[in-house]
Amino acid sequence: MHPLDQFLHVAKESALIGGDILNRGFRKLLKDQIRLKGIGDYVTELDHASERAIVENIRKSFPSHQIIAEESGVGENFSPYRWYIDPLDGTTNYVHHVAIFSISVAVSYENETLVGVVYDPYHKEMFWAIKGQGAFLNGMPIRVSEKKELQECFLASGFPWRSKMYLDAYLNSFRDLFNLCAGIRRLGSAALDLSYTACGRFDGFWEMKLKPWDIAAGVLILEEAGGKVSDFRGENHFMKSGNVVAGNPLVFPMILEIVKKHLSGID
Repeated sequence: MHPLDQFLHVAKESALIGGDILNRGFRKLLKDQIRLKGIGDYVTELDHASERAIVENIRKSFPSHQIIAEESGVGENFSPYRWYIDPLDGTTNYVHHVAIFSISVAVSYENETLVGVVYDPYHKEMFWAIKGQGAFLNGMPIRVSEKKELQECFLASGFPWRSKMYLDAYLNSFRDLFNLCAGIRRLGSAALDLSYTACGRFDGFWEMKLKPWDIAAGVLILEEAGGKVSDFRGENHFMKSGNVVAGNPLVFPMILEIVKKHLSGID
C-alpha cells in the first residue's frame, strides 16, 4: 500500500473509532462528565475517550510519528510526520444535545498537509482528501460551488469566543457580509464549516483564532475540492494565526476584501 493510502486508511479508521464512542455517548452525558475549561469552552469525558482511542489506533501503525491533539497537546515524539487530531469538534453542541459535531484527523509532512479526514458520526458523513488527488464525501467526488456573486452566497462563520477583545471588529465584518450575501450560519464546528464549503453547501467561510487541529483536515479537503484559503491578510499563515478565510475561487476575493478591511490587523 502506498504511504498516502495507508495514512488515509488509518485516519478514516481512527475517525470511525472515535465517532462510535461519540455516538454511543450522545445525549447520555451526566453533569459530572462535563467540565468548563473557560467561558463557553467545554470538555467532556467523551472528548478524552475519543482522543485516547484515536491516538492508540494511530500509534499502532505509526509509533514514531508526532501527534498533536486538542486535549493531550503535543506528543513527545519528534518527527517530520505530524497528526493533528480534534476528537470532538463542536463540544458545546454535543453538550447541549445539538447533533452538529465532528472528528478531524490530518497528517502532515514537514508542515505540508498530505491527508485530511472530517467525519460527522451522527449523520455518517465522511469527508476526506489526499493532496493532489481530489476531495470526497462518502466516496463520491466533491467540488466547491460555482456562485459568482456575493448576493447569491450562503456563508458560514464562527464567533471569536476565545478572543472576545476582537468581537467588535468581527461583528463589523459580519455586518458587511450579512448585508451583501444570502445568509450566514454558525454551525459550531469549523471542520464541518470547511467541509460544507468544499462540497458546495456553503459558498464561503471565515473565522478567527482557530487551532491547527480545527482546520488542518478541512483546509486540505476544501483546497482539493477547488476552493481557496488564506489568512485575513490574504497570506498562507492560517495554520499559525488560526485566522481563516475560505470560499470558492469566484467569490473568495470578495469575501477576503471585506474581512481584510476589518480584521487584517489581527495576528
